[in-house]
Amino acid sequence: MNGKTVYTVSEITMRIKALFELDPAFSHVYVRGEISNYKLHTSGHHYLTLKDEGASINCAMFRFDASRLKFRPENGMKVIALGRVGVFPKSGQYQLYIEDMQPDGLGALYVAFEQLKEKLRLEGLFNPEYKKALPRFPSKIALITSPTGAAVRDMLRILKRRFPAADVVVCPVRVQGEEAPGEISEMIRFVSRNRLCDLIIAGRGGGSIEDLWAFNDERVARAVFDCEIPVISAVGHEPDVTVADFIADVRAATPSNAAELAVPDREALLRTLFDLRLRSETSLISRLRLCRAKLSDFQNRRVMKSPEGFIGERRMMLDFLSERLHSAAYRILAAQKERVAKDAAMLHAMSPLKVLSRGYAIASLDGGKVVRDAKDVRRGDTLFLRFYKGGARCVVEERLEKENGGK
Repeated sequence: MNGKTVYTVSEITMRIKALFELDPAFSHVYVRGEISNYKLHTSGHHYLTLKDEGASINCAMFRFDASRLKFRPENGMKVIALGRVGVFPKSGQYQLYIEDMQPDGLGALYVAFEQLKEKLRLEGLFNPEYKKALPRFPSKIALITSPTGAAVRDMLRILKRRFPAADVVVCPVRVQGEEAPGEISEMIRFVSRNRLCDLIIAGRGGGSIEDLWAFNDERVARAVFDCEIPVISAVGHEPDVTVADFIADVRAATPSNAAELAVPDREALLRTLFDLRLRSETSLISRLRLCRAKLSDFQNRRVMKSPEGFIGERRMMLDFLSERLHSAAYRILAAQKERVAKDAAMLHAMSPLKVLSRGYAIASLDGGKVVRDAKDVRRGDTLFLRFYKGGARCVVEERLEKENGGK
């Protein structure tokens, strides 16, 4: 075309790509923006868009770089990304290849801590009903911690001083570094699975959030939750809080405090036992004095000095009660006889025989039905007449319906 150079799409794209790669300003650049269109591919690569009020840029983070992130990116999160600007030839679009990323305004570790804490809270792992009670007098205690730190020495010293009857076994693990979470979680599961003790103290001394991070790992959190043995979390100092603290059955402010919570104080137990012994002796002496006083009282009673007189008095009381019983029975019997006589008189007054004694008779049919009306009989019916004394069987010759017997 008149000597003009004609480029293919691939050539022009590659030339533009080279411009980005050759410019040092684009090879190591920090970009602040808000995450949108976030997607985690099955390959492990992360794809997202960083945007602000005026523009947006597509971003990609390869699996290797993403594995070093201490938090999980989310849509709407403001971040500062470190990477290089390049061109993706297939689409011809420029994009940011992210090598590292930090939350804008909050540390990555803090964000990761909050994200894991919220995730486990929603699953119910912090619920009080899952907390196990600590044994009052543990016979064997496992310390899952570093064997060389000051924390383990403090715990051993306090446990020995407070409750030497308990056996203490140190289960050595790394408490810092990339290998620490795996070692801690595996040791907790091992101790629980084999029932090596009846109480576990897991923790370490103080340090930065990075130093304590092993106890913010999800593997450690779930191992503590699944543990069948009560667990005391003893991480750092009083202000330090880890995810393990929320899941453990008891959270101690420090490793030394954990040792104090784990066992009773021997001196306090001895004082309690002494007080109980003193109270028991005092109670026993008081009871003996009371029994002696009662015994002395019994000895001084007349019945003990003169049993015959006591028996005589009881016999007199028996005679008195017997007379009262007979008198009461006689009165009740007399009253009942009087009541029976009254009832008999009332029954006699209402008896049909008394009416018959005055010359009346009761007529009834063969079936026993009493005849009250002349209409109830017919000529030829057999009637039985009941008199005061005896009766008669009659045959009806004529029915008279008038009261005076007339026709």
